[in-house]
Amino acid sequence: QVRLAESGGGLAQPGGSLRLSCTASGFIANINVMGWYRQAPGKERELVAHIYSSGSTNYADSVKGRFTISRDNAKNTVSLQMNSLKPEDTAVYYCNVARPGLQYWGQGTQVTVSS
Repeated sequence: QVRLAESGGGLAQPGGSLRLSCTASGFIANINVMGWYRQAPGKERELVAHIYSSGSTNYADSVKGRFTISRDNAKNTVSLQMNSLKPEDTAVYYCNVARPGLQYWGQGTQVTVSS
């Protein structure tokens, strides 16, 4: 079993920044992908960004150039630095980690972008 502890999130003004972090604990062997998804009200959950153990990354087109994902393998932590936030970034953000055949989800953290 893998446990994910998320932190960060909250309220930001348009153009502002927030940082999300997620630490994995438990049986974390062979975790090869860590990332973030988000779900806005009335919409499906979507990938924001993920990062492989090699360091390679993928981003949703909507966040490219504004969000940066990073990973600390020694601390089993994945972080998402969110800059130039827009109201449409408002959503519940979920940490996700995966090993072949299995994936695990955090409980979610609310990000609200509003003036």
